[in-house]
Amino acid sequence: MDTGTHIVMGFAIGGLAAIDPVVANDPVTAQSVLIAAVIGSQAPDADTVLKLRNNAVYIRHHRGITHSVPAVMLWPLGITAVIYPFFPEANLLHLWLWTFLAVFLHVFVDIFNSYGTQALRPFSRKWVALGVINTFDPIIFGIHVIGLIIWAFGADPVPTFLIMYSVIVGYYIIRFMLQSAVRHSIKKTIPQADSVIIAPTIRFYQWRIAAETKEHFYVGRAYGRSITIYDKFKRISIPDNEIFQKAKTDPNVSAFLSFSPIYRWELTESDDQYEVRFIDLRYRSNDHYPFVAVVQMDQNLTIQSSYTGWIFSEEKLKKKLDVLTID
Repeated sequence: MDTGTHIVMGFAIGGLAAIDPVVANDPVTAQSVLIAAVIGSQAPDADTVLKLRNNAVYIRHHRGITHSVPAVMLWPLGITAVIYPFFPEANLLHLWLWTFLAVFLHVFVDIFNSYGTQALRPFSRKWVALGVINTFDPIIFGIHVIGLIIWAFGADPVPTFLIMYSVIVGYYIIRFMLQSAVRHSIKKTIPQADSVIIAPTIRFYQWRIAAETKEHFYVGRAYGRSITIYDKFKRISIPDNEIFQKAKTDPNVSAFLSFSPIYRWELTESDDQYEVRFIDLRYRSNDHYPFVAVVQMDQNLTIQSSYTGWIFSEEKLKKKLDVLTID
């Protein structure tokens, strides 16, 4: 989920902690738990700082090891160790328990969007992404805000947040039902589809869809049970030649290929340069596919420049590649 949603979740967990008699009857423990829950609800996204290095490192590692099984165990220990000296009278065990819940829920809810996490590491590096909730879901965020406002006006946080989370669980069930209906409609529209990716949008009934058959890629949108196919591409395997073998060694291309499950490629050749482009088909927006990886090489297959990330115009992409070439 987005940062804002994780923040309101942290405060809600801190309020719900009043269901614990130890927390409810000890103001010091309650205060420390609230602070720890807010921090714990953010901690796994500490890897966002990887953006400061480059997009390739960020794409390859974001929601990776910081969302893994060992990390879910270590984050609460680290947060508790930092907070406890400021609240030495707090109950250490219960401070750790509620911090653990905040961290666990962060990783757990991230599984439900289309980006997903490597939550099963070190047992598996597979990305777990159920694709039923958008990274920012205004309904989930809004329900949390309403619950926090009700709490701020003096309501008992325990029934307030128990009701709130009951509503959210029901909302998740509805989203799974909607996704299942969309998948069924896609199978009717493209019966030969071998693989289907359904990704939520910020709009309740709209979904992005990408499907592949043995011969084609299909890209479109679903509104309810109605499927609209916008683009159809011939499915062509990546050539097994020196150009593409060299392109795959580039860190930006390598990071893209490790992350994107459905993409197409383009090769442009000029008198003095090859340009290889990989295009993720999941994120079509306004007739454009903004998530790409591009590598430029000279005739000797020496890499001159490369980039991966979100680009919404060819002009901006050219500027990115030119800057990297100068560097």
